[in-house]
Amino acid sequence: MVWKNPWYDPSLKHHTAEGFRNTASVGHQPGDVARWRKVRKAAGLPNPPSLGYDAFLQRWWQPAALNDNAEDGAWWLGHASVLLRMDGNIILTDPVFSHRASPVPFLGPRRRTPPCITPERLPHLDALVISHNHYDHLDTATVRRLLRRFPDLTVFVPLGLAEWFRRRGAKNIVELDWWQSMTWQGMTFTAVPAQHWSMRTPWDRNRSLWCGWVFEGRQRRFWFSGDTGYSPELMTIPERLGKIGAAALPIGAYAPRWFMSAHHMDPQSAVALWEALGHPLAFPIHWGVFELGDESLDEPVNELTQALKDLASVKHSFMTLKIGEYLSL
Repeated sequence: MVWKNPWYDPSLKHHTAEGFRNTASVGHQPGDVARWRKVRKAAGLPNPPSLGYDAFLQRWWQPAALNDNAEDGAWWLGHASVLLRMDGNIILTDPVFSHRASPVPFLGPRRRTPPCITPERLPHLDALVISHNHYDHLDTATVRRLLRRFPDLTVFVPLGLAEWFRRRGAKNIVELDWWQSMTWQGMTFTAVPAQHWSMRTPWDRNRSLWCGWVFEGRQRRFWFSGDTGYSPELMTIPERLGKIGAAALPIGAYAPRWFMSAHHMDPQSAVALWEALGHPLAFPIHWGVFELGDESLDEPVNELTQALKDLASVKHSFMTLKIGEYLSL
């Protein structure tokens, strides 16, 4: 039986009858994956961090220290997981607390830095937000633990993931297409474009959508970009929704650039996007936990530091956080 996209809208460029697609060509050719993996294996990549894994952990990791004040703020929990407090609501993005980003516990990318907090130590969650279904962003074991502790949690997902969450016991699910919004507890959540892809099995490639999210509160808009390559379409987000006041921008899994740039921003692209946004408060995500690309664990932050040093302004608002660190918004 041939699968047909039940959400298909021929008027939307990112829809196809068989699933979803990016609106810009990503330029991959047949055999590119095998070519990348062959070179990666032959070169023994990725290399360890420059001073070793223990030194990286000491420099870039700390236990998450939660505070009880009512101010808007964010904790970077590692990779693409952000614990966000806005307008009194606690929102968690793309949490992965498992040892591997994989469908099985004995294969696949393993953590190089431990979780900075456990699900049992999290504050009361109001919303869980998912950008797409890759295993380093959507982890079954983590979701089950969260739903056991917070059975009334509201879950926000892109098209195609609501049924996955229903099967795991979620009761309150909001499933949105790009540019669709939901007003929730005084805030507006909007699913926004990202340049990426989706797949959890060999048979479901691009059958669910991928996205970023803009959370609009009383004082600011926060953009959680999820997982995305650099694309001019990203600038349509502030054009359509208004000025971005704070953003979490990805900087990792970019090497080799000839292969990864279609779906992952490198640090230089993240800085260029931040500049185009008008220099909002920002911090980097999608690095420091899993070795998904050929770069070493500390290369993204080292390249980001250099890119920011190259700017004309001495002071900037692109803040590099440790895993577990808090940033007041």
